[in-house]
Amino acid sequence: MKNDNDNSESTSETESPEIFPIDREHREERTEWELWNLLTLAAHHVFMRLAWIFKTETVIMPAFLDVIAGAGWIRGCLPVFNRISQSIAPVLASASLRNMPCKVRMMKQTTMLMAFLFGCLSFLCLNLGREEMDWFPAVFLIIYAMFFAATGVNQLSFNTLQGKLIRPHRRGRLMSIAGMAGSLVAMVGAYFLLTAWLAIPEGRGFSWIFGFTSLCFVLASAILWIVHEPADKQGTSESHPGKLFRNVWRTLREHRSMQRVAFAAMLFICTLLLFPHYQWLGREVLGAGPTDLMMWVIVQNLSVGIFSWITGYYGDRYGYRIVIRVEMFAMAFVPMVAIGLSEILTPETRGWYTLTFLLLGLTPVTMKTMFNYVLELVEEEHHPHFLSTLNVCMAAPLFFAPLVGYLIDWNYRLIFLIIAAIVFSAGLLTFRMDEPRQHLNSHS
Repeated sequence: MKNDNDNSESTSETESPEIFPIDREHREERTEWELWNLLTLAAHHVFMRLAWIFKTETVIMPAFLDVIAGAGWIRGCLPVFNRISQSIAPVLASASLRNMPCKVRMMKQTTMLMAFLFGCLSFLCLNLGREEMDWFPAVFLIIYAMFFAATGVNQLSFNTLQGKLIRPHRRGRLMSIAGMAGSLVAMVGAYFLLTAWLAIPEGRGFSWIFGFTSLCFVLASAILWIVHEPADKQGTSESHPGKLFRNVWRTLREHRSMQRVAFAAMLFICTLLLFPHYQWLGREVLGAGPTDLMMWVIVQNLSVGIFSWITGYYGDRYGYRIVIRVEMFAMAFVPMVAIGLSEILTPETRGWYTLTFLLLGLTPVTMKTMFNYVLELVEEEHHPHFLSTLNVCMAAPLFFAPLVGYLIDWNYRLIFLIIAAIVFSAGLLTFRMDEPRQHLNSHS
């Protein structure tokens, strides 16, 4: 028999998909302020998207690492530091977040930390090309890991907060509005600023790029002060790291619905293993330059907005399982599209390679869709733990990223096709996932 203390983060109360988030306190207040909070969170996301377009993981960050380092295996470290940091930190923070009466507080803190870290990068980039900086790749990777640890906790806070303030059938609306508005603003910013900064010699333009990114994170944090969040009771969940990670394993062992989405997510996230290498393929094979990089960034962010709108609408209307299935099958074709275009295009026709980045915009949208799906699997009090559990599962395949980077230098065509097959198998696993919306509708 398990006692009550052992169940503080356990899944024993949530072993079946028939239990769903139901607001028990502050129901009327949350409903009254729901539209205000939806628009405020959307505005926050707009500034986050504006910041993110100047540090896009498929284009800007790999290109920057090529400037200060260059080797494929080092470029392959980016997904490892990215996803591992995003996964471990949320698990460690999940109990603290659950105990906080106001979840928005952690969002403010982590967004400001993200701003500080990019401010440090901006300062360091001022000396690029002026002195020897052999130490810079190592320092960059440390800052990069710290940034994504903050990002992981920030996203956990955001998803927990929307689970608290926004009803399930309106979360897709938040994703749609935030995604489309954020992408449009980000594209305008990139069009007018990014090309000129990328053209500054010896990589010193990255000082402007990262400085602007830092400013946008500051603004994103500032707007959170107007979120209206009813305070919960102070929680008492235990936050010992060992217990938190044991609860992750127990959740995967005992909660069937979570187990199924976790396995699908682990296979899908292998698509991130190729993220740093799409821009490399375009530059090395097709001779792309700064203007092409700017166009890839803009097109990818446009597709994030479009796909956010479409998937948000259909997720609210039909549930997120079918949306995840379509997204995963679509993402399975992206590596094949990239390889095919690199084979048939010439440096004169390389503009068509932009189609690859149009499709890559579906990746972050798919991840958000999976988080929205998990929010419907369990009651509100369990959201931080279950979201962080999904994050841990999505981290596991990324340990192979440096190896993939090394193998890409050996035979990139074969590696791209293998990843495509793995992501396709993730789509097949969605046929075993439960549809929580059916049970949610029966309780509403």
